Amino acid sequence: MRIFLEAKGFEVESYSTVQEASIAIAGGLADMIIMGLAFSDAEGEDFLTRTVESFDGPVIILTSTADRAKIRRLISLGAKAVINKSSTWKNELNQYL
Repeated sequence: MRIFLEAKGFEVESYSTVQEASIAIAGGLADMIIMGLAFSDAEGEDFLTRTVESFDGPVIILTSTADRAKIRRLISLGAKAVINKSSTWKNELNQYL
């Protein structure tokens, strides 16, 4: 993801934990958040909910575990899009960049 986005001219930050990411998001420097759903220190849907409550920009989910019902649920929680990692994710993500 980092290589793909940097090649398109974006500055990319990545974090190992939800706690680190939350601090960065609260700092207000992000224009977009692209996140997965697997974290060692939080549930993905909980982090999504907290993120959309405090962040005004788009939140894109990139996951390999999204069936139609889960996609609908994540969108209802505030995700702008849910992209399956096993698909042509680069093409799908391009429309949101």
